[in-house]
Amino acid sequence: MKILCCLLLSLGLSNPAAADDLVRAIERIKPSVVGIGSFQTLRTPALSFVATGFVVADGLTVVTAAHVVTDLLANGPPTSLGVLVRADEAAQFRSATVVALDKEHDLARLRIKGTPLPALRLGDSSKVREGQSLAFMGFPLGMVLGLHHATHRCIVSAITPLALPTTSARKLDGKLLNQLQKPDYAVFQLDGTAYPGSSGSPLFDPLTGEVIGVVNMVFVKGIKEAAIAAPSGITYAIPANFIN
Repeated sequence: MKILCCLLLSLGLSNPAAADDLVRAIERIKPSVVGIGSFQTLRTPALSFVATGFVVADGLTVVTAAHVVTDLLANGPPTSLGVLVRADEAAQFRSATVVALDKEHDLARLRIKGTPLPALRLGDSSKVREGQSLAFMGFPLGMVLGLHHATHRCIVSAITPLALPTTSARKLDGKLLNQLQKPDYAVFQLDGTAYPGSSGSPLFDPLTGEVIGVVNMVFVKGIKEAAIAAPSGITYAIPANFIN
C-alpha cells in the first residue's frame, strides 16, 4: 500500500478531485486563450504567431506580455498586429490595437474587434502562497506546434524579486542594472516548464479558474536554444494584480 501511494504521488494522481478540477478548468479556459502574432502580406507564411494571450473584461480585451508586442511592432508598418483564435478547427486572425503597454511589469493590453470572446476572471494574486498548485496554458514553440493549447501544472516555488543582485560585477549588464534601479516587486517563480511561445500565458487556479498571473519569462541556462534542448524547468510569472 505504501509503494502504491508513492506511485500515485509521483504521477500526480493522489487527489482525483484535484485532477477533475483541472480538467474542468481547462475546458472553461481554452476558448479564452489566443495566439499573439502578426499578418504580413509579403511574408511566407503571411500569418504567424509567436506568443500567447488571454481574453478578459468585455471579451474584446486581450492581455499578453509587453516584450512580445514590442518585438512584433519592431517589424515595421507592413506588419499587422493581431490575435489568432481557434474556430472550427481553423485559425482565425483578428487585428488588434495596443491600448496600454506597461514595460516595467511586462504587460500589454490589446483591443480586438468583432464578436466578444469568453472572458477569464482575474483573481487576487496577493493571496497566492508558496507551494500552491497552479497551471498555465499557452502555445509552446508557437508556429512549430501550431495553434493547439497546451496546459502545464506547476507549484509556486518562490515569491521572489524580479531581479536579484548578481554575485559578480562581470555578470552585470545594462538590462539588469536598469532593473535593479527600479522599485522592487515580487514575481512568482514556478517549477513548470514554459517554452518560447508561452509568454503571455495565463497562470490560473485549477479550482476557481481565476487568472492570478501572466507568464513572462523562462530561466535559460546558456544560450537561448538551451530553452528547448535543455529547459531549466524554472518559469516566472507577473502577478495578475498588476493588470489592473
